[in-house]
Amino acid sequence: MNDKNQRPDDLEDGVPGGKIDFDEVRKVIALLEEKNLSALELEVEGFKIKVSRSATAPAPAPLSVREAGAPGPSAAGEASLPAPAPAPELDKTLQLITSPMVGTFYRAPDPTASPFVDIGDVVKKGQTLCIVEAMKLMNEIESDVDGTVVEIFVENAKPVEFGQKLFAVKPLS
Repeated sequence: MNDKNQRPDDLEDGVPGGKIDFDEVRKVIALLEEKNLSALELEVEGFKIKVSRSATAPAPAPLSVREAGAPGPSAAGEASLPAPAPAPELDKTLQLITSPMVGTFYRAPDPTASPFVDIGDVVKKGQTLCIVEAMKLMNEIESDVDGTVVEIFVENAKPVEFGQKLFAVKPLS
């Protein structure tokens, strides 16, 4: 290798210009960590890179980092946070609406507008429930079923991941 930012010659095939700038790859990885994303895919001039990481506990991890210097009682409080398990409470008849992409969850079309739906609202198949913003594109997420919204799993303006639960809808019988 001639330069620390270039790959060896045998690994350069298929890349425009034949070289990968590893500093740019490091910037992509830093962006992934900075935005707390689990995956990031980027395509430039026919070169595609996908970077992902596994998160063992997405919610508690940031808390433990911030509270690392805190005295012992906060650690005890942190240990009590995971105790309530919402999964057993979910009814098997509920239809879960999940995020089709990584992005930012918005309950309303703009900050001053009222939410698309609230808990208890009756929704029709195809009705907009929320928006997931991904790469400056606003993607409307629609209901898969006619029913009643019984739970909203994500807070407004919070990041969501692919497959993350957004809503639970009880189908109309």
